[in-house]
Amino acid sequence: MKNRYLLIVFALFIAACESAPSKPYLADSSGNMNNITIVMSKSQWDGVLGEFVRDELATPYEGLPLDEPRFSLRHLSPKAFSGFGRHGRNIIWFLKDTINQFQLVQNQFASPQLVAIVRGEDDEVMSEYIRENTSLLIRTFQEGERKEKIRRILKSPTKDNEFESKFFAEITYPTAYTVVKDTSNFLWIEKPIQKGTMNLIAYRLTTESFDKKTLNQVVSIRDSIGKLHIPGRLPGTFMITEKAYLPYFYKTTLDGQTAYLTKGMWEVKKDFMAGPFVNYIVEDPNNNGEWLAIEGFAFAPSVSKRDYMFELNSILSTLKFKKK
Repeated sequence: MKNRYLLIVFALFIAACESAPSKPYLADSSGNMNNITIVMSKSQWDGVLGEFVRDELATPYEGLPLDEPRFSLRHLSPKAFSGFGRHGRNIIWFLKDTINQFQLVQNQFASPQLVAIVRGEDDEVMSEYIRENTSLLIRTFQEGERKEKIRRILKSPTKDNEFESKFFAEITYPTAYTVVKDTSNFLWIEKPIQKGTMNLIAYRLTTESFDKKTLNQVVSIRDSIGKLHIPGRLPGTFMITEKAYLPYFYKTTLDGQTAYLTKGMWEVKKDFMAGPFVNYIVEDPNNNGEWLAIEGFAFAPSVSKRDYMFELNSILSTLKFKKK
């Protein structure tokens, strides 16, 4: 009787497996951050279409001392676009076809992955599709890369709680960052890199100290914080906002709260140190009228800085206020 019961259970299990819809296996996507694979013929890549794609998608990343492309573009010929060549996380695939079409497909060959398929009867038609959808492509690729960066960070997130206990909010950053300064209203977290450091700082602002909500006021606040908390290598030196570069300044939102975003350059007064920064001043929902300033800045002389600032911006984007 017992054996008969086991046979019935086994038969039901097999039937359930056969009736369940099978999901195709998807390999893990691959590739460096902020890279896009462009699939087209070499003649197209070397011609007008390739040049147009580079002009539209490899535009400069904001807030860096020297121009670096927003995305690094990698050309791949259609013959090589098979097997592992299809595992890139971001792909734009150009197909000459009598059907003119632009479509975005998620997880076509790997996961996570975004493939933009551009079909057209000639290069002019395909160029027009890129022109019409450049903003969509940039936003979608950027958001996908931000999520991928955070996914990687979550493999080894810090367990430190200084930020949460001090500001009643949280950000997600890796264990490679450690606290180097912690005062009553200022927190400085640092990560060593090969030729410098990546840094996160945070501090509160009262209603009165951020009443104008202008770029000039942000610069004034940054300079006063730098003088008080961020010394340079030499006595009497400290961080200020670089005067030779006009920062980018936007009104935006972060964690659903009104925020002001500033991207620009910092320097150390009376010393030869400089680099890029990204700063958010965010309305604090738990403290009526107060603001929380969070900032990332990098010191990495003589090397590209795009990916460093991308990491810092991705970390800042994870800000979440705790609910009282």
